[in-house]
Amino acid sequence: MRLPILSIAAISVFIMMAGCSQTPPPPEGNAESDPLTQGQQATTRQTRIQQRETKTSNEAPARRARSIAVLRAESVPFLEELPVIETEAKSTRRTTEQVALRAMALCTVAVKGEGLEQVAVDKMVADYKLESAFTPQELAFVKNKNPTEDDRVQFAWRYECYWVMLWALGYVDKLERPDKISDVKTALSILRESGRDKFMKKAQLRPQRELLDAADLIYRYHWATVDARINNREAPAGLDEGVVTERHHALNWLIGHLGQAWDEVPTDT
Repeated sequence: MRLPILSIAAISVFIMMAGCSQTPPPPEGNAESDPLTQGQQATTRQTRIQQRETKTSNEAPARRARSIAVLRAESVPFLEELPVIETEAKSTRRTTEQVALRAMALCTVAVKGEGLEQVAVDKMVADYKLESAFTPQELAFVKNKNPTEDDRVQFAWRYECYWVMLWALGYVDKLERPDKISDVKTALSILRESGRDKFMKKAQLRPQRELLDAADLIYRYHWATVDARINNREAPAGLDEGVVTERHHALNWLIGHLGQAWDEVPTDT
């Protein structure tokens, strides 16, 4: 805030010392009380506030524009008026530990959904210390020795959410287009070969802007797949609506969309 004032003072001293100015010295007193100085400070402060506000206000539209550029390149339909999502300032920043625990919980319910026997599921919960990591719906499923086939299918889809968490934690380099299911073999090997402690220690949560970029793009992918379904068309550009939906759920949780807990995270389009 004081840099412009100090610069002016330094120049004045330099000119006076060189004997090149007949300007009388400034009146004694605190520079803070000088009306002109206060005005300069107010202007500088307001400029900085405006710059921050401009950056924030431009962030979400710029992110939407980047997403639309991707959709255009892939010939995926989009709705220009679809709202923007949260900015970095208004989103939730999860801790690495929260995301890592969520990843392990998702992996557990997914393998049970796929058919892992209850004894092995119980051992996994104990080995990875996940007793308190599950949501109410997940815990009910994990403890149910005879879940319905519908429940098994629903939770097996959580592999896609688990894959997003692996990407968010740096275990997966890139989220490819959501046109096919994730590499389950690789996803399972990452956790199995790491063990709980190493998995937690090695995890590095990506910058918030990357999470928001992915959340914005999947939001628009999801609109395209839903629009195709309600109009009795195939999903555009080979997109898989099941994969899109699960990724949307996971990414919305990662950015704290509407502040909802995992079981209630909305994926509206």
